[in-house]
Amino acid sequence: MTPDTAAEQPTIPAIAVPLLSLAAFGSGVSLRLTDPMLPQLAAEFAVTLGDASLVITVFSIAYGLSQLFFGPVGDRYGKYFVIGCASLACALTAVLCGLAPGYHALLGARLLAGATAAAVIPLAMAWIGDVIPYQQRQPVLARFLIGQILGLAAGVLLGGMAADAHNWRLPFLLVAVVFLVVGVALLRLNRRLPPAARRTSRQPGPALPRMVSEFAQVLARPWARRVLLAVFLEGALLYGAFAFIASHVHHRFGLSLTSAGSMVMLFGLGGFVFALASARLVRGLGETGLSLWGGVLVAAAFVAIGVGPAWWWAVPGCFCAGLGFYMLHNTMQINATQMAPERRGAAVSAFASSFFLGQSIGVGIAGALVERLGTGRIMVIGAVGVLMVACGFSAGLRKRLKPQ
Repeated sequence: MTPDTAAEQPTIPAIAVPLLSLAAFGSGVSLRLTDPMLPQLAAEFAVTLGDASLVITVFSIAYGLSQLFFGPVGDRYGKYFVIGCASLACALTAVLCGLAPGYHALLGARLLAGATAAAVIPLAMAWIGDVIPYQQRQPVLARFLIGQILGLAAGVLLGGMAADAHNWRLPFLLVAVVFLVVGVALLRLNRRLPPAARRTSRQPGPALPRMVSEFAQVLARPWARRVLLAVFLEGALLYGAFAFIASHVHHRFGLSLTSAGSMVMLFGLGGFVFALASARLVRGLGETGLSLWGGVLVAAAFVAIGVGPAWWWAVPGCFCAGLGFYMLHNTMQINATQMAPERRGAAVSAFASSFFLGQSIGVGIAGALVERLGTGRIMVIGAVGVLMVACGFSAGLRKRLKPQ
């Protein structure tokens, strides 16, 4: 592997990455906001828990598919600029979710919300890949992801509090305010970025064939295909179980949805600890060790949550699941930024698309099976699957990094 060294590293305003992190915060809240709401939505709209989980599935499907569009768009018009525009669109779609008059209207609004949020995280990762040398990139990516981590945690907590208060609409309106402020700030800062950080790729020819060609160049690489398959399976197996943690604790142990959501927040705390310690962990374990032990932690955590005899087993379980997930996923991310450096927007978008399409399929399958298998068995299935993915990816990475 010969990572690029970003010879012409531009001088970036200090606020640039934190603003992207705030946009990722809004995206994270949007993604996980409805997880603890599922029991209330099921009761309010008179649908099953599996049907209610479609509010997660449609968001993830739109999120995953739309990233295939935004990657080449970011390469063509400037990644930072497109993120700013998408954040403003996210404000509008969040309002639509909050004002949805019924179940099907909410599904439609969540579909649009997933499509507009799709640009934020993959293009931010690709932009960081453009301006930060490979040797410094993993800790910067980890710090950027603090916003998403806190957003995931805040989304679960806000969703649980809103469900207990029988007011699931208010959090969507709060998300809209966050996206509006961040979108305006991103577009204003974009005008101050150095030219190298606003670079575009205006290649001649029709847009659609060019986009297809870019993705074909990414998929032509065997390692890229392996990374994309691994992250697809990771998303399906991990989030198929994760989406039902709050419901599992609520139904099995009788905890309120606010309390259950608060425990799931510890997933974000585990990710936050990884972000703070990422440089040390990378030095100590390397990429292969991070991915392997991350999978082990996730598997152990899901088993503890799924079969634990008391509610408090979910406390260390959620924390360890978050720490393990970000150890594994961040290692996949750093490899994604280097799959095709000359087509980084398309490559990272394909990575994120695979991840969220995996999520949508995983949550959909788990939602269809949860009534028959129960939430505990869903956790155990997720644990075994994530461990297998982590072992396979770590083995492939070890072979790839082995000196020839």
